[in-house]
Amino acid sequence: MNLRILWMYHDLMDLYGDKGNIQVLKTRCEKRNIEVTVDTCTINEVRDITSYDLFFLGGGADREQNLIYQDLLKRRDQIREAMDQKTAFLLICGGYQLFGRYYKDQDGVELPGLNFFDYYTEAADRDHRCIGNIAVNVTIGTESFDAVGFENHGGQTKNVFNPFARVLKGHGNSYDSGFEGFMNDQVIATYMHGPLLPKNPKIADIVLKRALSRRYDIRELSELDDTIENKARDVMLRRLGVIS
Repeated sequence: MNLRILWMYHDLMDLYGDKGNIQVLKTRCEKRNIEVTVDTCTINEVRDITSYDLFFLGGGADREQNLIYQDLLKRRDQIREAMDQKTAFLLICGGYQLFGRYYKDQDGVELPGLNFFDYYTEAADRDHRCIGNIAVNVTIGTESFDAVGFENHGGQTKNVFNPFARVLKGHGNSYDSGFEGFMNDQVIATYMHGPLLPKNPKIADIVLKRALSRRYDIRELSELDDTIENKARDVMLRRLGVIS
């Protein structure tokens, strides 16, 4: 097996160590003897998005989003085709926002999104941000588990009908939504940096199974020893008062 990952705008959208997500995915595949190919793609670079199993887009501040959004919009048809071909998507912060209807920044400038999903994002004023460590509860299928990350966003994402998780501590999509991110059968989109995957191996394996199932009959992945990863997650859960 060979997992093909496309890392979009690696040179611009890498806020708070989002590159760590790629390293986690590579390491967990290598431990299972699964080959991994990671290609990057930046502004004006040509890539066939439909040939990849996983599309990864990290987070960036308003400046970076302004730099990439026009290039991203030019790729809309190919991204849509990749969705139709069951490519998996992991979208962090700015990447999450740009797959919705639009993003309106703190100056009132509205950036059109890819409009794949009904949610939209409008920035709060400069004195108010959703910032800090966050704990959430994720339910996928019959499995439910706690996850942790770090959020720092002024954008308030609303009209999310399929959230990724329920907030236990922190903010999430907006100050009072009680929910975090967006999810469907192919897409996991979240505000959680940190990066997301090192402390949340279950989420990493969900992403891997979704991506690998595009071309392979993958029902389960072999178990790995996640003792260290889970201890790191539990330290934050205790710090936030979610567990004792």
